[in-house]
Amino acid sequence: MDFEFSEDQKLIQEQVRTVLSEQSSPEQVRTILDSDQAFHTSLWQQATELGWAATRIPEEYGGLGWGYLELAVIAEELGRSLAPIPFSSSVYLATEAILLAGSDEQKQHYLPKLASGELIGCLAMSEQQGAFSSQDLATRFADGKLSGVKIPVADGDVADFAVVVATDAQGGSLYIVELDDNNLERQPLKTIDPTRSQARLDFQGANATLLGSAGQGQPLLDQLIDIAAVLFAFEQVGGAQAALDMGIEYTKNRYAFGRQVASFQAIKHKFADMFTALELARSNAYYGAWALSCREQGSVPAELPLAAATARVSATDAFYLCSKENIQAHGGMGFTWEFNCHLYYRRAQLLSLNLGGQAEWKNLLVDRLLASEVAA
Repeated sequence: MDFEFSEDQKLIQEQVRTVLSEQSSPEQVRTILDSDQAFHTSLWQQATELGWAATRIPEEYGGLGWGYLELAVIAEELGRSLAPIPFSSSVYLATEAILLAGSDEQKQHYLPKLASGELIGCLAMSEQQGAFSSQDLATRFADGKLSGVKIPVADGDVADFAVVVATDAQGGSLYIVELDDNNLERQPLKTIDPTRSQARLDFQGANATLLGSAGQGQPLLDQLIDIAAVLFAFEQVGGAQAALDMGIEYTKNRYAFGRQVASFQAIKHKFADMFTALELARSNAYYGAWALSCREQGSVPAELPLAAATARVSATDAFYLCSKENIQAHGGMGFTWEFNCHLYYRRAQLLSLNLGGQAEWKNLLVDRLLASEVAA
């Protein structure tokens, strides 16, 4: 398969990169890190005005009607700049959930407001540490009300509504809950990366509306997570590339014993390992994007679940390695607050948990590889 983005898609990527270089520099990311702000509100406003949140939303609902490939190039640039906005929660998860399963009425209500940035959405899935299992859900829907606790919920403290995974009389379903409900408490959580907020949501008989068919929560969630895994992989690839570039630039201009630090063999080996991991992740992310584009055209390839898991695992590994070794490449200075290395390390750690931990995804990858061999 010879996959490459089109010239138009590359142009979108360049335009997004230009905006983010001005609006999401390391100094601006630090401003959010050092403040009580949950996200960069002016950047979010500009991103929605430029239509980034509307990328996948059909024109009839106020969107651009573009595809996953355009969204993938935007995601990579958001990752490269460590953009401190609730884009992934609202776009990869909440918007995609409504596109997947929403009724005409729900699409008419939510999609135009998601496209314009008037509403921010999130996904409330996890309830405890460890691998997510729909069999162990404590959050329950009964008599039109939702009760239970979800933790952690990415951007749950700033979102206007949540797509919630809950058990019910049919076994398990997805529900939409407005987060201004009086029967709901939400509490911001402290995390390793305050520029991407997390929250605890406590539903105490909150009003909820079914999303999709009753009892189909797990199949819908599986589709949603596979889509999001590919898009998150592009964010992670962008962050890994930025960390690698930062390390190379520093060691090219840093001298020790009269020589560039970059000329030392041990440093070269570190960068070679980083580059190899990054290119593996990039190729797997591209494969995932190809699978998503096929799905968009009405031909869902059997490779999509495997492609999503492969992209997720390799991109998580690459971002962690590049962010960690970037610190090492900076020597003792890399561990200081003044240098920006920790910004990438923080984001790498946080993104590695957003859709479930790496161990969970590696187990899933093994299962899907075995399933593909049996099918073959």
